[in-house]
Amino acid sequence: MNRRAFYESVFSARALFITGLIIMPALLFNPSTEYRVFQFLFFLFLVLLSGKKVNLILTILIIAGITVFNLIIPYGRVLFSIGAFKVTSGALTAGIHRAVTLEALVMLSRLSVRQDLKIPGAFGELLGESLRIFSAMTGRKYRITAKTFFADIDSLLLELSEEEIPGSDVQITRTKPVGCIILAVVVVVSWLPWLFN
Repeated sequence: MNRRAFYESVFSARALFITGLIIMPALLFNPSTEYRVFQFLFFLFLVLLSGKKVNLILTILIIAGITVFNLIIPYGRVLFSIGAFKVTSGALTAGIHRAVTLEALVMLSRLSVRQDLKIPGAFGELLGESLRIFSAMTGRKYRITAKTFFADIDSLLLELSEEEIPGSDVQITRTKPVGCIILAVVVVVSWLPWLFN
């Protein structure tokens, strides 16, 4: 059994979703940049372990782009200068903090949102459908370039609208005992940084 088949057969979509909700505050309310970097790397490792593909180059470019954008407004101790451009400790830390938080949330959603997720109620159905579409978008290899950004997004949305997104007719997977143990360990590890604050 490969990693993707194991991920889909051992965990239910609902258990993964609930686990993601439990983990999310551990990321969002953790003030330490270093531990947020740890959480991002941990979630990235779990996504790769689940058999899902991650565009590492794009991930690095997004983190670098957000970090550089934050350097525009300098504050804190000046680390070094490139001409008139000053790189300060405060702006650099804030940039890394925001960048890894965003990417950690993306990795967490890739891990905890599956296309067979079904949430009861009208609002739950709408939310579940939105999350399934998001999962379908992030789960496929699609090239979006800066030159034809809007055209590429439009093509992707048209492609998704023409195909059937798995919903209520998908076979529901129940979480196996080993899956419960794994999810419990993941939750504990995700909350570990709070013990060191």
